[in-house]
Amino acid sequence: SVLKPYGVWAVIAPFNFPYALAGGPVGAALVAGNTVVFKTASDTPWSGWLLDEVFRDAGLPPGVCNFVTGAGATVGEAIIQHPDLAGITFTGSYEIGMHIFRSFAKGPWPRPCIAEMGGKNAAIVTRNADLERAATGIMRSAFGLQGQKCSACSRVYVERSVAAALLEKLVRATESIRIGDPTERANWMGPVINRDAFGRYKKCIDNLVQYGKVYTGGRQLVTGALADGYFCAPTVGTAPHDYRLWREEKFCPIVLVGEVDSLQEAIQRANASEYGLTAGLYGSSDEAEVFLSGIEAGVTYV
Repeated sequence: SVLKPYGVWAVIAPFNFPYALAGGPVGAALVAGNTVVFKTASDTPWSGWLLDEVFRDAGLPPGVCNFVTGAGATVGEAIIQHPDLAGITFTGSYEIGMHIFRSFAKGPWPRPCIAEMGGKNAAIVTRNADLERAATGIMRSAFGLQGQKCSACSRVYVERSVAAALLEKLVRATESIRIGDPTERANWMGPVINRDAFGRYKKCIDNLVQYGKVYTGGRQLVTGALADGYFCAPTVGTAPHDYRLWREEKFCPIVLVGEVDSLQEAIQRANASEYGLTAGLYGSSDEAEVFLSGIEAGVTYV
């Protein structure tokens, strides 16, 4: 076998891990002998520039890694539609990832498209779970990085007999979160990325108040020092299982908790999603086998 590079490879990186989720795919493309056109998210161009300087200082010849910035609708679209592009690695929304995939499919020959497009990740908690560990894990997953992670837990299915106890612990853990300037060690949670995310959070909360229930959080933080940023209270709520927030990725600090009658029902509801990135279980060793054989997710935790 003789391995040859594809050619010009595009990397479009997201805002939430702007260094790691750029350095990985850019480095992989370069190691395989390709040249790279690398575009950062509009909100995080400085991280991309610093990464490009690393490659420059390491001795990469000019023109091998090409750093560009700009809006996805203009610069990103120009990259995607360019006939000389050999392949792409994209991390971001489902809508844009599918747009790239479909655009590539219209070309004269197949081109590789590596697209990681979000998640609506479920945690399952059974009657056999250590509820303290479950509450801590769910809180950290749901609200770390303000919920702005493809891997964030955004829905919880808990067996009815322990639901009230789990909810009490989860609300207590959530209300203990320190919010503020994230460069200060005491603050565990910072602002969401921009005004659009701030508005999206408010719309979700308004709808959740109307169609479900908010146990804690549910407000934008706009007083004192927090008035200078897009700060949102971490929110634990519930809604009927057919409510759309169980299905739609929102990329903000909201987690829904729903009661189920059995592990089997929890797995069924967790699988009823277009997304399949991660899923987790808090339960017994016997239940772990059932969970791992039945769950439809790429990265699983027990």
